[in-house]
Amino acid sequence: DRYGPKIVVVAMGVITGVSLFLTGRVDSLWQLYLTYSVLLAVGTGGTYAIIMSTGSRWFLKRRATALAIIGSGAGLGTVVMTPISAQLISAYDWRTCFIILGVVVWLTVIPAAWLLKKEPQEIGALPDGERTSTPQNELAEDNALPKQFSLAEAIRTRSFWYFFVIWFGYSFCLHLMLTHVVPRAQDVGIAPVQAASIVAVVGAVTIPFRITSGMIADRIGRKKTGIICALIHAVAMLWLIGATDMWMFYLFAVIYGIGYGGLDPPVVALIGDVFGLQRVGVIMGSLIVGWGLGAAVGPYLAGLIFDMSNSYSIAFIVAAVVMIAVAIFISRLAIPKREAV
Repeated sequence: DRYGPKIVVVAMGVITGVSLFLTGRVDSLWQLYLTYSVLLAVGTGGTYAIIMSTGSRWFLKRRATALAIIGSGAGLGTVVMTPISAQLISAYDWRTCFIILGVVVWLTVIPAAWLLKKEPQEIGALPDGERTSTPQNELAEDNALPKQFSLAEAIRTRSFWYFFVIWFGYSFCLHLMLTHVVPRAQDVGIAPVQAASIVAVVGAVTIPFRITSGMIADRIGRKKTGIICALIHAVAMLWLIGATDMWMFYLFAVIYGIGYGGLDPPVVALIGDVFGLQRVGVIMGSLIVGWGLGAAVGPYLAGLIFDMSNSYSIAFIVAAVVMIAVAIFISRLAIPKREAV
């Protein structure tokens, strides 16, 4: 927010490359914790908030669509780099693979980061390439730009904590599913390789529907789209309770992939709508704490429920209820008054 994304992402690219390069040279467990856990977290932990906040500053009218396209890069990276990594390990070994990946990061992330601009005003432009300012904000009654909230001001509003709960619930359900859907499929007799393919289908469906969701959100409204996608999550988790055949798990993967890919763009776009763009980076970074908490609690709670009941049914019902609550909180989002709430 203060110095722009260029210098920060360049530094992150350097650290990430160092992390991967050194991981290929470790010879003890503590070194692996340092290089692959600590350094990689430092190098990549802020990526989402920085890239999405920068994208938010460049687009107003079709912000959800733009952020959806930007966000699809993460899914595309997984699709492209996973088989490449497997081939590198097969041709050489895992150490050489990590070293090569570190060099790849230096050769791609750092040059790309050098081209980043914080906001269109740096090149004498306005958001959306407009010659005159024509702000659009579905949450503002007078269609005006929102007030520019600082982090301290945002934290004192209800909407900030609504977003926090939304991120928590979204992550809670996602990581619960990612951790336990394969064991759930194996419990009913699905072969391990087929069970693992369920997650692959979710990822494949996510990419096109992320972009589709962004376009829909800019057409019918970001809140409406977010609510629909959250409810799709809930439907998918309830369907998973009764899934016994492979086609049922694949149908789950398609439904969940639609909801998973569709929820992120409208919600991220709404952050800029609610709090303005001046401090959107630090606000997004703070909200992602909720995402981390959800990632920790969801899988653990589901595992605990399974150990106590020998069934995932209650856990999946809890996940569905959480996503219904997410839909309710999205519906409550509004631009807060300047005063603390």
